[in-house]
Amino acid sequence: MPKTAREKWIELIKDERVFEIIAPVVVGILVLVSWDIFVRVTNLPPYLLPGPLLVFQTLIRDWGELFPALLITLKITVVAFILAVVSGVLIAVLMAQSKWIEKSLFPYAVILQTTPIVAIAPLIIIWLRDNTFGALVLCAWIVALFPIISNTTLGLNSVDRNLSDLFRLYHASRWQTLWYLRLPSAMPYFLGGVRITGGLALIGAVVAEFVAGTGGARSGLAYQILMSGYKLQIPRMFAALLMTTFVGVIIFSVLMLLSNFLLRHWHESSARPED
Repeated sequence: MPKTAREKWIELIKDERVFEIIAPVVVGILVLVSWDIFVRVTNLPPYLLPGPLLVFQTLIRDWGELFPALLITLKITVVAFILAVVSGVLIAVLMAQSKWIEKSLFPYAVILQTTPIVAIAPLIIIWLRDNTFGALVLCAWIVALFPIISNTTLGLNSVDRNLSDLFRLYHASRWQTLWYLRLPSAMPYFLGGVRITGGLALIGAVVAEFVAGTGGARSGLAYQILMSGYKLQIPRMFAALLMTTFVGVIIFSVLMLLSNFLLRHWHESSARPED
């Protein structure tokens, strides 16, 4: 018997891939509706909490100023992300060559991770005052570097012992073992670090822009948020925050898709059960 429209819709909802798309959309709509109802019922003024409709209207109205700021923040994020990935992998490969090297260098990677960027960003911006963009990239790079080093080093050291013995039995060189065994084994760990690093690069860029903005340097969405707060233009501030959040979601989604694409045929984390 042919399936009814209701049965087809139920099957579509039960499809895991469709559910992964529909569920976040439904939750987002419920949050926006609840937000709008709360603002209307409590009659809050816009300078305390603007409604979502007012935020979207402000976003459209001020798009000409907010979009160039978005491009600046995105540029800083992408450059810092690429530098963090490349340098993080090189440092992890270096540390994986010897336990002595790892024990000597890893504590300094931890220091970079645990040092508050808001404490050192003003110094970096002062030291590189003739190159504001470079200073902002450096701050974002510091924030984004550690997950790549940590995850990739863990992956390089988590090689199957039987496979390692097999490579040693066939007298594989150190670089052959690294290229054909250790790097492929570290790929899931590395990609997990990449997903974290993408968001941290954005956070580092925004924090650095806040610091630069307090010093009078005009750049990025963080400066727009800062100035909107000073002028009590709260709907504009929420619009800039919305753009920043949207960029973060896009970055994570792209990196997640890339990870699933690279791992889908051979690793359990991205393999889907057969229907």
